[in-house]
Formats: sequence, C-alpha cells, structure tokens
Amino acid sequence: MSFNNVHAMPGAFPLHQDKSYISESEWVIWKLLCRPLSSLPESTPEALSQATGGQISVQRCDELIRIANIATLSGLGTWIARLLAETGYDVHDVCDKPANVLLDGINKRMGYALCNDATVRAFEQLQLQWRGEEKQLEKSGQAE
Repeated sequence: MSFNNVHAMPGAFPLHQDKSYISESEWVIWKLLCRPLSSLPESTPEALSQATGGQISVQRCDELIRIANIATLSGLGTWIARLLAETGYDVHDVCDKPANVLLDGINKRMGYALCNDATVRAFEQLQLQWRGEEKQLEKSGQAE
C-alpha cells in the first residue's frame, strides 16, 4: 500500500496534511535571517537559537528541527509532524517505535483521542513503506 492509498483510509487523521508549525513572530525572524524552514535541520538547536539572538529558545529550536525532520518522511505532513515533535518524539522514534505507542502519546498529550485505530493502521502502513525505502537505499548504496 503506497502512501497515496493511506490518504484515503476512512476515519484516519489526515497524516499527509500540512499546517503551519511556526508562530507569526518566528516566521518574521526566519525571514529576517533569510532562512527557509527546510534549512532548520542543518543546524543545532543551540546554533539556531544563537542565530535568532536568543529570541527563540534552544528548546523551541530543537522542537522545530524535529518537526522539519519528521515532515521529510514520505506521506507525513507538518501537522502530524508538529504533534509528534511536541509530544517529544524525533524522526528515529517515528520510524522505529510502534505506531500505537506514538499515537497514544499524542492522544495522552492532547487529552482526547485525536488519533484512532484507523490512524494507527495508516501510520503502520507508512512505517512499512519507510522501512522498504530504507532497504532500497541500502541496496542501491551497495551497488555503487
């Protein structure tokens, strides 16, 4: 099942959907720094915070980096990436931890069941896809 099919799973949280994950003041800071959000993972949280003159905390920069990294996974948008990062997960957790554990963490943090069983199944399908992509990259790396 490709991530396009995951989009159509009835009753699942829209895992592919993008929503802004920075505040307006953060957006202004990134624009003044001439930095696209896609460049966030290229820095450490400390370096990013320092580049903002301390206007954005190291902790928030760490969270922004995790959001940007998680959102690079095929089939995931910035909305679920933000929720995962705010729950404390990073891209390795998202790939390796069981989907039900990750999404239950979001539900507990939110205080209600945002992610249901259909969302868990859709997320599991994406994880299988990512693992398949990883294996293909390993094979192509061996062929060089």
